[in-house]
Amino acid sequence: MNPLVEQLLSGSRRAVARLLTMVENEREGVDEALAALFPHTGRAWVIGITGAPGTGKSSLVNALAKALRREGRTVGIIAVDPTSPFTGGAILGDRIRMRDLSGDTGVFIRSMATRGSLGGLARTTRDAIRVLDAAGFDVVLVETVGAGQSEVDIVRTAQTTVVVEAPGLGDDVQAIKAGILEIADVLVVNKADRPGADNTVRALRAMLELGHPVSRRRVIAHHGQLIEAAAPDSQAEPEALWVPPIVKTAATDETGFDELLAALERHYQHLRNGEAAAALERQRIEIELHDRLRQTLLGRLLASVSSDEIARVIERVQARQLDPQQAVQTILAIATSQES
Repeated sequence: MNPLVEQLLSGSRRAVARLLTMVENEREGVDEALAALFPHTGRAWVIGITGAPGTGKSSLVNALAKALRREGRTVGIIAVDPTSPFTGGAILGDRIRMRDLSGDTGVFIRSMATRGSLGGLARTTRDAIRVLDAAGFDVVLVETVGAGQSEVDIVRTAQTTVVVEAPGLGDDVQAIKAGILEIADVLVVNKADRPGADNTVRALRAMLELGHPVSRRRVIAHHGQLIEAAAPDSQAEPEALWVPPIVKTAATDETGFDELLAALERHYQHLRNGEAAAALERQRIEIELHDRLRQTLLGRLLASVSSDEIARVIERVQARQLDPQQAVQTILAIATSQES
């Protein structure tokens, strides 16, 4: 086995940091290391924290990690920061906001840059989670970049998704139409000590009442999708539907976090006691395989077509000799001829 993998499994924090760097930079040998770690994964509870910029996600993650530590749980944190499309740089400043956790050996914090990936996560976030999982952390908190209405990749990665809202970010209609709310397992109104918090709670509750299914079929509601677990005419008792609770918190003075932990724990038990967990894991694996296939096939395609050939196709599109779809077919034809 890779010595670095052995060190990680033995509890070395330095090995955790080095493997995370290998994962993020996609260095040679990382695939073999991840393959060796994979049998040791699947034990951590992965909680995703997402929401619009300015809702206080980093402060909430900091306070939530402290609450989990008081319960004796070890916590790994992955904080994803956006990469500038102009300079290619990222601030990676979330660790500054989480300075209260410094020196705690039961906490490991890693900041990652998106490096151009959309959806709120970096391309290597899944593998970074597996490194922390294999390292033995009980809970892995994943904080996405400041997300809008469609950056919902976290739902494909986390077992429990927390959507953070805050007063003053929009009217009732904005709360109802925001697609990101549909992925929530737990809704948090952070900065609840500010005026307008109760109005935000009412708007979110109205959204839930409008969108919650009333069917009595045996279905499992989770992550914005219904998974039918039995035929509609089955005589089995219908499983209770999960309705996302709304919790008010104020991360600055850590109020409301006992209620938040209780809500998170209820959702975790809901997954474990129902039939959703296995189906959702299968769904996540299927999505990840499609993503990896897409990335690998695109990489092979671009490797088989020279930059000069692509430049010539671009020139033909610019000259209106080809439309974009014809350009794609031309590049595919070039790649096929190269392989043959």
